Amino acid sequence: MIDKIKSESMDLLFEAILTLDSVDDCYKFFDDLCTSIELKAFAQRLHVAKLLDEHRVYNSIVTETGASTATISRVNRSLKDGNDGYNIVFDRLKKKNLLK
Repeated sequence: MIDKIKSESMDLLFEAILTLDSVDDCYKFFDDLCTSIELKAFAQRLHVAKLLDEHRVYNSIVTETGASTATISRVNRSLKDGNDGYNIVFDRLKKKNLLK
C-alpha cells in the first residue's frame, strides 16, 4: 500500500515534517501547506481512530466527531489492516502522556 504513494516528493514532505520542533511550528507549516478543510479532515480521522481504538461504537463516533460512517469505516480498516501508522503514533503519544 505504501508503494503506491512512495516518491521523492513524498520523501521530501515527510522529511520536512520531521524537522518541525513544536506544535507551533506544525501550525505554521501546515497552515501554509494545507487548506483548513484538509487539516480538519486529518484531525477528524485521527480523532476517529482514537475513539475506535477505545472501542467506541460508530453512532457515538458520528455524534462526537461529525464523521460519516464511510470515514469511520475507512479509518477502522486502516487500524485493522493498515501499516500500523495509527498505532505507532498512539503508542508514542501514550509514552509522552499525551494520550490515555
